[in-house]
Amino acid sequence: MPSDADIRDILTSVKTIAVVGWSPKPDRPSHRVAAYLKGKGYRVIPVNPGHAGQKALGETVVATLAEAGPVDMVDIFRRSEEAGAVADEAVRIGAKVVWMQIGVVDEAAASRARNAGLRVVMNRCPAIEIPHLGL
Repeated sequence: MPSDADIRDILTSVKTIAVVGWSPKPDRPSHRVAAYLKGKGYRVIPVNPGHAGQKALGETVVATLAEAGPVDMVDIFRRSEEAGAVADEAVRIGAKVVWMQIGVVDEAAASRARNAGLRVVMNRCPAIEIPHLGL
């Protein structure tokens, strides 16, 4: 489990975040967290194949991580059983961090990502960690 110092280092070093499972519905956590991160100065790229081509957060929604272009961090809003494929894609596109949201845990995917040199956070939310760490 990453320490507060690790989380701080991640959140102060990444600039571009792909939010996989982003929803256009304002009441959804993925929508609120993406908007919060955008408001904190990150470039946030929404990833949702059902809404690809739409505009959100000043970006065009993309269908896949591969279409997101270079990103520093992949924030996963998918069920745990779907997180592994997203983590593997994060490795393929050269992301530096895989972040699985609260309730999302896949130890095997985390291990694969770590072995590929990525930093991994599971079962945490950056929109909770940022104020917690005073960032």
